[in-house]
Amino acid sequence: MTAAIRLQDLTLGYDRHPAVHHLSGEIAEGSLTALVGPNGGGKSTLLKGITGVLTPLGGRIDVEVGRENIAYLPQSAEIDRDFPLSVFDLVSTGLWHESGLFGGVGRTGREKIKNALATVSLTGFEDRPVGTLSGGQMQRALFARLLLQEARLILLDEPFTAIDEATVRDLIALIERWNKEGRTVLTVLHDIDLARRHFPEAILLARHCIAWGETKKVLTPDNFHRASHVRAAPDPAADVCAREVA
Repeated sequence: MTAAIRLQDLTLGYDRHPAVHHLSGEIAEGSLTALVGPNGGGKSTLLKGITGVLTPLGGRIDVEVGRENIAYLPQSAEIDRDFPLSVFDLVSTGLWHESGLFGGVGRTGREKIKNALATVSLTGFEDRPVGTLSGGQMQRALFARLLLQEARLILLDEPFTAIDEATVRDLIALIERWNKEGRTVLTVLHDIDLARRHFPEAILLARHCIAWGETKKVLTPDNFHRASHVRAAPDPAADVCAREVA
C-alpha cells in the first residue's frame, strides 16, 4: 500500500532532549490508526513532528501526501475558548485554503459551513460564542472545521476527552466516514476499548515504539506491561541528541 507518512529513525524532543526515540515505520494512505501509550510517551510530540511544528532531532519524517494536506486537531487544553469568536467564524477558518487567512466567505462558503454544522448536529449554533459551548459542542464545531479542510491526512490529539457519549458516537461515525472516503486518520486515544472497536491499526508508543500493526496484536497485556515502565516526563539528564548535519 502507498504510504501517507514515512518515519525513518525519527527522534523528536524539546531543548534537544528526546521525547520520541528512533521511531521507524510507515502509515498507509487511507488507514485508520490509533496512537496509544502512557502519559509522557511522546504521542502529542509525534503529531507535532508530523505537522512540522517540531523539527526532528534525528532521522526524518516524510509526509507523502504533503503537509498542505494535513488537518490537525490539538488537545482541547491548547485551544483558547476565551477569544471572542462565534461558532460560524470558528468553523469558517476551515476554508482558509480557499479564501486565504483574511479572505471573506462568499455564498458557496456559507453553504459549506451550513452543511458542515448540520453534519455535526450544530444547526442553529452559528451565532453562539464559542466560550458558551459545552465540551461536546466545542468538539463538534472543531470537527465541522476539519470537514471544510477536506484534508487527505487528519491528525486528532485526544478528541474524545471529557465529552459525552452521544458526541463520541457521532464523531466516531464521522471518522469512519473519512476512512471510507480514503482519508488517512491518526488519532491519539486513551480509551483502549474505543481503539479496539473502531481502529484497525494501532501504534503503542512509550518514547520508543513498543508495537505497531494490527490493533489486536498491538494492544495486548504483555505490550502494555512493557510500556508501563516509561518515565512520566522527559528526563532532563538524558543524553542530548545531536542534529544531523546536512
